[in-house]
Amino acid sequence: MYSQIDSNKRKTTLLIVIFIAVVMLAGWAFSVYSKSGYGSLAIAAIISTGMSLFGFYQGDKLALFTAGAKPLAQGENPYVSRMVENLCITSGIPMPKIYIMPDPAINAFATGRDPEHASIAVTLGAIEKLENEELEGVLAHELSHIKNYDIRLMMIVIVLVGILSLLGDWFLRFRFGGRGGRDKAGGQIGTILLIAGIVLLILSPIIGRLIQFAISRKREYLADASSALLTRYPEGLARALEKIKMENIPLDHANNATAHLYIANPFGGAKHLASKLFSTHPPIDDRIAELRKMA
Repeated sequence: MYSQIDSNKRKTTLLIVIFIAVVMLAGWAFSVYSKSGYGSLAIAAIISTGMSLFGFYQGDKLALFTAGAKPLAQGENPYVSRMVENLCITSGIPMPKIYIMPDPAINAFATGRDPEHASIAVTLGAIEKLENEELEGVLAHELSHIKNYDIRLMMIVIVLVGILSLLGDWFLRFRFGGRGGRDKAGGQIGTILLIAGIVLLILSPIIGRLIQFAISRKREYLADASSALLTRYPEGLARALEKIKMENIPLDHANNATAHLYIANPFGGAKHLASKLFSTHPPIDDRIAELRKMA
């Protein structure tokens, strides 16, 4: 269980390092091609960071609103509150605000920039259809996202995606606007790097999204492992995921912008390789298999 958590953390770190390297190479290529120095990279970083910070501080409210989530009323589903409270005591994090989504599908998500400003939303379907151990596994998964600062990590990733997207867009404007430069890039090696950088710039929106989704999938595996560690019963979450897979019901308020927050794809399971590559979640069968290895 501990080795699975460490492995997922290492893989996430490696993906972040690769992502930063891609952004730096793309920024260098753009600066050489456009003769603008590193000013364009700095501007792209500032714009992307500003937009992401707005989402970072206001995104939780937007996510809860678009999901149709309502605050858990006092005395409503008291066992859910007790379950969350007990898990928070065990994991050592503050009690998040609890919201209910009036949706028959089994799903849940966590949001908030840090444990002190966190919220958990769970569907009515999850409360009604899951056994206690299964619901506990789902809630522990979401609390693990909060404890692991996954919202903050994904903000950094979104900033990097934004930088790549802006650089790619600006490059195409320079290229087809006829303002691109063709200065020497430091000999044969520099030329090769420049060509590689230009290819990256053209493909940057796709590359950025692929890395973003890969990181999101790794964080799901990490949250699964952390949930198993927290509850000491990985079978509970495994059975909950089996029920999600069997019913395969999309959420009424499924939204692309918030899909990565949910414990399972709110649009239903992915069937094809391309959809798996662009999915924010690993295949449910793979997640179940990993959980049962920990039992």
